[in-house]
Amino acid sequence: MLNLLVRKLGPLAALLGLGLLWAFAAPAPDKVRVYLIGDSTIAPKVRQTFPETGWGMPLPTFFDSTVVVENRAVNGRSTRTFLAENRWQPIVDALQPGDYVLIQFGHNDESTQHPDRYTSPADYRQNLIRFVQETRGKKAQPVLITPVTRRKFDKQGRIQETHAAYSAATMEVAKTQQVPLIDLDRLSRELLQQFGPEHSRLLFLQLAPGEHPNYPFGRDDNTHFSELGARKMAQLVVGEIKALQLPLAQRLARPLPKNAVPPAKSGADAQPTTP
Repeated sequence: MLNLLVRKLGPLAALLGLGLLWAFAAPAPDKVRVYLIGDSTIAPKVRQTFPETGWGMPLPTFFDSTVVVENRAVNGRSTRTFLAENRWQPIVDALQPGDYVLIQFGHNDESTQHPDRYTSPADYRQNLIRFVQETRGKKAQPVLITPVTRRKFDKQGRIQETHAAYSAATMEVAKTQQVPLIDLDRLSRELLQQFGPEHSRLLFLQLAPGEHPNYPFGRDDNTHFSELGARKMAQLVVGEIKALQLPLAQRLARPLPKNAVPPAKSGADAQPTTP
């Protein structure tokens, strides 16, 4: 059929026909789903809490269109309550070979003042092991992440560790189960130290009274992130995905051609970034 078309329409038809054959011979890459499970430091937010931003919200922008990020993190959840509320099983049921599960808990597990969510370090370890083993049972890839730091400096301006026991438990599970580990606790503390006690406020939900209509009395929150803070934490996670040489790193976003050109050395760059 193609030969007949070529004889009737000439060389142009031949080129078109070859193009069609090439298109059919080169299927688009399969999509990969990346599930995020954890607490409010990752979770998506409703508009009434803006500018609070979980680091899972900007994460999809770092990947190309073959990656689908499923942010299943929920405010206030520990490993125990995430399981008890049946938030994990639907993810297990949906997992496909080659998918990823990024696992970061700890903030609420360690909250002894909240018995409804508190989880002992021993139970926390067992819950992490369950997440890991059930993910692998579906031929998907678990990645353990230590709990991202809170903003806490001493009087000398040194950042303080705020999740010692639960970060250690996460690292222990990663070692014994041979799971890729992102030590976001350490990385985020290093980032906050670079910003310093005052400038690190920009990374968190720190608002003066009247600065935003969602918080008429202001906000002094050293746990939850601003838009900038969430993007910086997501950037740390992506950097470790690359450092660990996970196959997911091959699906990072590619810049538009004009965005890949170095800016002019003089004068403002007035070129739009959109296509």
